[in-house]
Amino acid sequence: MKNIDTGLVSSCIERAAATAATLGNDRETLLCCLVCTDYTTLKETDSPLSVTAFTNHALELAAGGLPPVASICVYPSLVDAVGVALAEAPAGSAGENIGITAVCGAFPSGQTYMEVKMLECAMAIENGADEIDVVINVGAMLSGDYDLAESELAMLREEIDGDAVLKVILETGSLADPELIYRASMLAMEAGADFIKTSTGKTPISATPAAVVVMCRAIRDFERSCSRKVGIKVAGGIRTPLDAVLYHTIVAQELGREWLEPSLFRIGASRLVDALVPHLL
Repeated sequence: MKNIDTGLVSSCIERAAATAATLGNDRETLLCCLVCTDYTTLKETDSPLSVTAFTNHALELAAGGLPPVASICVYPSLVDAVGVALAEAPAGSAGENIGITAVCGAFPSGQTYMEVKMLECAMAIENGADEIDVVINVGAMLSGDYDLAESELAMLREEIDGDAVLKVILETGSLADPELIYRASMLAMEAGADFIKTSTGKTPISATPAAVVVMCRAIRDFERSCSRKVGIKVAGGIRTPLDAVLYHTIVAQELGREWLEPSLFRIGASRLVDALVPHLL
């Protein structure tokens, strides 16, 4: 494993926090956070009716003068409801620019048969998903079975076959160790991930600045060695504009401002969008 200098990571976080404090009300920064958001609802009470209302809320905000979010993120069985709501939006509206993300592969645990994971991904894409978020085999990573974790992701990458963006959730709060987070990051990218993502948001510890710094370092190392840019998605517990700006700043600091586009940076959040609105209207 790569040795991670935790002192250096802490210094990076302190520097980012100081910068973020000066950008807390910067309109350009907050707009970037908005357009890079995967607007997410992953409740056990979700239904076609509630998800339609959720999607319409995103469309209404865009119709009111704000740029659209990057995508609406839902469970696979609700992809169709999002697609219908977006399709029913007026021609030329934000509905044409908002993607659909589905959490697949037995989210959030990932504990099922590979055949089931693959079928769920395929069905979500067939129903209109543009992006697929799957969880790495956390148990395999913790037990040291890295080959299993990588082969499963490679199989899902092959199943998707370029029909959707693949985001791999590392569940960094469960991995905990910085060296293991780095290894999981590299493994996921080598398996074909388009994005690596912090968390499901369903564990006691979700996104942390330290984990994001380590992931950014892995992305930078991977890009240098393989000449392929991989995106980063921060998710889990991001509720306030300052939370979002801190992660925006870490990504800018560690990877460069070229990463601050929806094609390479995402924030997975449910409450953040409404928290940003008062600062932008």
